[in-house]
Amino acid sequence: MRTVAVIGASLAGLSAARSLRKQGYDGRLIVVGDEPHRPYDRPPLSKEFLAGTVGEADLALETDDEDLRAEWLLGVRAAGFDHTRRAVRLDDGREVVADGFVLATGAAARTLPGSEGLSGVHVLRTLDDARALREELTRGGRLVVIGGGFVGAEVASTAYALGLDVTVVEAAPTPLAGPLGESMGAIVSALHADHGVRLLCGVGVKGLSGERRVEAVLLEDGRTVPADIVVVGVGARPNVEWLEESGIALDNGVKCGADGRTSLAGVVAVGDCANWYDPRTGAHRRVEHWTGALERPAAAVATLLAGGAVEPGVPRPPYFWSDQYGVKIQFVGHAAGADSVTVEEGAPDDRNVLAVYRRTGRPVAVLGMNQPRLFTRWRKQLNAPL
Repeated sequence: MRTVAVIGASLAGLSAARSLRKQGYDGRLIVVGDEPHRPYDRPPLSKEFLAGTVGEADLALETDDEDLRAEWLLGVRAAGFDHTRRAVRLDDGREVVADGFVLATGAAARTLPGSEGLSGVHVLRTLDDARALREELTRGGRLVVIGGGFVGAEVASTAYALGLDVTVVEAAPTPLAGPLGESMGAIVSALHADHGVRLLCGVGVKGLSGERRVEAVLLEDGRTVPADIVVVGVGARPNVEWLEESGIALDNGVKCGADGRTSLAGVVAVGDCANWYDPRTGAHRRVEHWTGALERPAAAVATLLAGGAVEPGVPRPPYFWSDQYGVKIQFVGHAAGADSVTVEEGAPDDRNVLAVYRRTGRPVAVLGMNQPRLFTRWRKQLNAPL
């Protein structure tokens, strides 16, 4: 391979570029990013950056002396892929022709239909999103977070600490039931009530009211929740529309093997846009977590450079963390595969818990709330090879 193009310049793309150089690739390297910014760290956007305790310089993922000898094409979006010519078409009319490709285009925040053009309504996915939301939060007022997932909960926690009046609206009966299961989801989401943040569950959002600026959130049960600021945190969709005519198999993202290989030779996918096969569960899974974006590109790059002639390893179980209301929440594994969950240490009422999820007696996931040392021991156990 004389030219490799990494399409996507966030953590997954940067990790892929680093892995290419680390694994001995010394050819031409092109990195394309749809944002004008160099790679930056996203987890602080909903916490420290939003609170104003860290600045933009603190988010940089590259070191001052790092030189990947890459050509950076930033502020330009991939618009199409011609597999016969091995070319990615960019939205500014240029093309990137390469022998190998790493697809790392990430995911985009889902929006609320009908909210277009209404000021005071935000999503939180990018640095520019965080800048706009941070400016509004400094003014105070009433914040309504639509969606009780981890990003929504972190925004609520940050806004509460800044002194805002906060309400969280969640359509599901129990927030976080998807990633954590109902019982543990209820325990973690109780952090909102512990701090006086209103949590409205089991009700959907009908729409927003306001002429130029949002004034209230209208619920499907007829209630109205006044709002000066609204944050929509209802998940993300993989950025793969540009690949629809490419011949690359798509299924909730780019469908990949356990090593990141796609249905097209010389093309691998990593990060939030990649739906990897997981031998531990026997199913494909799109992992939108920081650790996956950091770790998995090494395996995908090895596959790319070897032309697929490597035995795929088993990806480590997905791991993520969250900081809410001063509580450190950590999770590893797959809650959906469990038939039981038990609290091994701590007390749920104290929000100090180590819970183990099991399937037919075998641990498949672990949740920790303010239990970092014990959680780390369990995580090592789950990370052990099959």
